[in-house]
Amino acid sequence: MTVRWLIRSQSLATLAAGMIYPYYLLFLKNLGSTYSAYGLAFAIFTVSSAASSFWLQKHVDRSSVTMMAGSSLGMMAAMLIFPWVPSFGFVLLLQAFMGVCNAMQKMSERGLLADRTEPGGRGGTLGNYHFWTSVSSGFAILIGGYIIDWLTIDVLFYVSAVIYGASAWLTLRMRGEGRSE
Repeated sequence: MTVRWLIRSQSLATLAAGMIYPYYLLFLKNLGSTYSAYGLAFAIFTVSSAASSFWLQKHVDRSSVTMMAGSSLGMMAAMLIFPWVPSFGFVLLLQAFMGVCNAMQKMSERGLLADRTEPGGRGGTLGNYHFWTSVSSGFAILIGGYIIDWLTIDVLFYVSAVIYGASAWLTLRMRGEGRSE
């Protein structure tokens, strides 16, 4: 996988996440939960991400591309399930699962960036990567704001799932690529 394809696949993943994240609070409110419940859900997400990093660390060097694709597929599944969530307890289970997906994405992203750059010459590539993934996040929030005016939060989850699926497809498509750009 080249850095260019890594940027494309992760820009899509960032787009998918940014599209739904600002409206997640509304989703929880509609479920009947409080803002403190949001804090608990986000804490479970971060703690499960941190805890799973210890298990995932031994897989990064040999399975980064697979982990990255698995992360996007896992997030796609979570986005497809969210509109059907019957209770806050189920939200917490999904948050724990999404935390594992987050750890897979972050660890594989860093591993692939390190593998595809040379020491002493990483700045330009890392800057380019950060620029495009951040721009995608900004556009996602903007697009989500327009879409939410016409559609429901449930549909926003489905749109996000499709974009996560596209990210996984791009990642898997580039599995056999070499290091060069």
